[in-house]
Amino acid sequence: MKFILISPKNRTAYNFRGDLIKEIIARGYEVIVIGPNKDNVEKIEELGARFVEIHVNKNGVNPIEDLRYQKALYKLFMQEKPDVTLGYTSKPVIYGAIAAKKANVPHIVSMVTGVGYAFTSQSKKAKAIKTIMSFLYKKAFNCADKVIFQNTDDKEQFINEGLVDLGKCEIVNGSGVNMQRFHPLPFPEETTFFMLSRIMNSKGVREYLSAAKTVKELHPEVRFLLLGACEGIQDSIGPEELKKYTDEGIITHFGETENVPPYYGKCSVYVLPSYREGTPRTVLEAMATARPIITTDAPGCRETVIDGKTGYLVPVKNVNALAEKILWFADHPEKAEEMGKASFDYCLEKFEVGKVNREMMRICKII
Repeated sequence: MKFILISPKNRTAYNFRGDLIKEIIARGYEVIVIGPNKDNVEKIEELGARFVEIHVNKNGVNPIEDLRYQKALYKLFMQEKPDVTLGYTSKPVIYGAIAAKKANVPHIVSMVTGVGYAFTSQSKKAKAIKTIMSFLYKKAFNCADKVIFQNTDDKEQFINEGLVDLGKCEIVNGSGVNMQRFHPLPFPEETTFFMLSRIMNSKGVREYLSAAKTVKELHPEVRFLLLGACEGIQDSIGPEELKKYTDEGIITHFGETENVPPYYGKCSVYVLPSYREGTPRTVLEAMATARPIITTDAPGCRETVIDGKTGYLVPVKNVNALAEKILWFADHPEKAEEMGKASFDYCLEKFEVGKVNREMMRICKII
């Protein structure tokens, strides 16, 4: 039996799907991971999978490049004859499902891990991209046997817009979190807030920076940390804008890293003011380290918090509401550990990776 995972980025394959890959291999399947380049291939092979490079520009809009990607996937599927394919994020979902159908793959699964820039931005460019993507999604989902969503809002939007049939839809609680790797950590002595994200508007980075500035004026002792790369893609915030906040001592910025767990240990509260997510993996990791969460009452984010018990939900793009909840923790630092314990318990109940992977394998017909 053979399983093919179609990934847009090697790092997400071993970071977010590594436990799933190992579990499928343990069931006796050969697993092939398709990635866009040779970055960190050894980490994928260490899981026991075989790696195949097929280039894709995940943010590009060149249709010739995309059709070349689809053709290369089809050729591989014809050679390997997999029993199951699973693609996640837009291009692997779209071109992976179409290629798999042409190659007569027995079971085709697509996973929507978030709707992305085209569905969240109101710019003319985003609206134009959404029109094209909606057409392609509908075509791809017609080819898929199952379509996995990570929250109810995304599922209902895609159904209501006529992109997918209800009967094909499944929901899983994100990618899950390995609660051996991410586990409760001691709290720092100073009240510290932390956000881990690509430096993008839609992740709520601007709101975090503005709220941090407001809070620092009242509580100069409170610390704010931000970890993530300025990628220079659509919706990105430039390094020159970020530098203003680091120069003024409002935040401490760290670049991208493979070793994330220690950063959760540096904070008292985790913050993600995102406009929309599938299920935010960073929030799950913070929950597993027993941190309370401040995030938005937005699709994907709201599922991760029991408001007032494990953290707080704030309206999207509302800097004042975000600053208010951050100030509450600054004024009540003793509450962080109490709410963090409740956050950990909620994570164990709903997002533990073993539970999530059992659902994934059921949907993928891994026996």
